Amino acid sequence: MRLLFLGDVVGRPGRRALGVLLPRLVAREAVQFVVANGENASGGKGIDPEGAEELLDAGVDVLTSGNHIWQHTAILDYLRETRRLLRPLNLAPGVPGTGAVVHATKRPGPRVGVLNLIGRVFMGPAECPFHAAEQAVAELRRETPVILVDMHGEATSEKVAMGRFLDGKVSAVVGSHTHVQTADESILPAGTAYLTDAGMCGPEGSVLGVPTRFEVASGPVLVQGALIDVDEASGRATAIRRVQERVTT
Repeated sequence: MRLLFLGDVVGRPGRRALGVLLPRLVAREAVQFVVANGENASGGKGIDPEGAEELLDAGVDVLTSGNHIWQHTAILDYLRETRRLLRPLNLAPGVPGTGAVVHATKRPGPRVGVLNLIGRVFMGPAECPFHAAEQAVAELRRETPVILVDMHGEATSEKVAMGRFLDGKVSAVVGSHTHVQTADESILPAGTAYLTDAGMCGPEGSVLGVPTRFEVASGPVLVQGALIDVDEASGRATAIRRVQERVTT
């Protein structure tokens, strides 16, 4: 089966670009499941319920997030009501929402587990992502062998460590947060696909999607991410390929 992970969606331009490109990309690449990091989808910082629904309507199956998830207060009730928008699992106990889910695919096949983690290096307070991942993956594997992890973090080293830590236990570990796509896609020795950062779905002529602090830029949009092929029976990845396309909205 083929999974698609899309990097951080930035503001209205990013949402509109996915609305235009995602149906075509899914059809062209025979994608069965789509995960996108939406934490910057509304105004360039945070996500609100309307922004989340727009991305889900565009064809995203599960949205992940990160340190900006609390920017819009309206998202608190939304997180209590849905399991299709995740917040990082290893945030403080008792915060609204969930950090992991198992969801059906667009086509026949095993359901897909999605786990959202956040790093601690150069980031805000959080519980240990490695301890959280170990417990969550054990639970997810009771329901499906196909598991994709969004490791939202600043430090390359922390993301690499998570990839190595989960190698052979999940199908893929893909990083988010920096908005800069890395070129280190690989299949790790035990069969986990890895990419340090998927990049962003945001304006190309900008600094990380914004010309000034959290004012979303205009112009052509880069849609970046990764396509991951997974053996349905074992959950092992067989291929990973970076995605980078330009969309004029």
